[in-house]
Amino acid sequence: MALKGNLRDFSTTQLLNLINLARKTGTLTIQDEDAQPNATACMSFKEGKLIYAHTGDESNNLAKILETTGKLTAEQARVIQTKAKGTNNKQLGYLLIQAGLVTQQDITQSVRHYILEVVYKLFTWTEGLFRFDANELPADHQITISIDLESVIMEGSRRLKEWEILQEELPDLDVALKFTDRPDARLQNINLTVEEWRVVSFVNPRNTIKQIAKANNLSDFEIRRIVYGMLQAGLVEFSRSVKTAVSPSQATAPTTKPQDTRQPIEQQPPAVKRSIVVRLIDRIRGI
Repeated sequence: MALKGNLRDFSTTQLLNLINLARKTGTLTIQDEDAQPNATACMSFKEGKLIYAHTGDESNNLAKILETTGKLTAEQARVIQTKAKGTNNKQLGYLLIQAGLVTQQDITQSVRHYILEVVYKLFTWTEGLFRFDANELPADHQITISIDLESVIMEGSRRLKEWEILQEELPDLDVALKFTDRPDARLQNINLTVEEWRVVSFVNPRNTIKQIAKANNLSDFEIRRIVYGMLQAGLVEFSRSVKTAVSPSQATAPTTKPQDTRQPIEQQPPAVKRSIVVRLIDRIRGI
């Protein structure tokens, strides 16, 4: 019989501790009922070690995973996904290695990173139903990595503390951001990740932090961490015109006011992104 329960009574940390101590083999499925739509995450274990994880709302295609970790470009990932449609991850990994596009180490590191990021997100889930099915493992065509749960639990607990701090520092995501008029001198050594650049491209007094997160498919934890870092670096500040920012529901629906020509942030053309990034680079160079 499967073990079932609610995260209100048994947290992710406690579940992983139990699986680790009992050296369990099987798959733990957690459904976040508060997510819209409901988010589902699965973690698989073999003799107490984490070997696989994925979420229902994210692609676990190997090409996409390698793109996320910078091992493939967006164009390479797009072409590979199109041409290798129907190819499973193990087969695709072999083909990519044979083609000289990536190494086995690249694949191992990228899949490990993907699995851990899925699991770390679950530490911030406080609501949801869980189910553990003993001896149920991922399909053979999935790439699995053996990871000690002790280190996962320690890092997840650290991130949970960070999440609590970020919630205190940025309690409201329905506020907008704007670039500072005079960026701090620390920006001379700025080194933004791909996700941070994407967030930068949407900074606008008309876009709330929540809208930016939605447009970039970022969780509340991820957007808070990025925005907090940008605030501390003196790159952005809260906009005084936050009350004029449209709501998340308005951001995804066409406006009914003829005089309002603003586009939803999901529909902004690529040229907007390029111009903002170029402006930012010029500003940094001029410091």
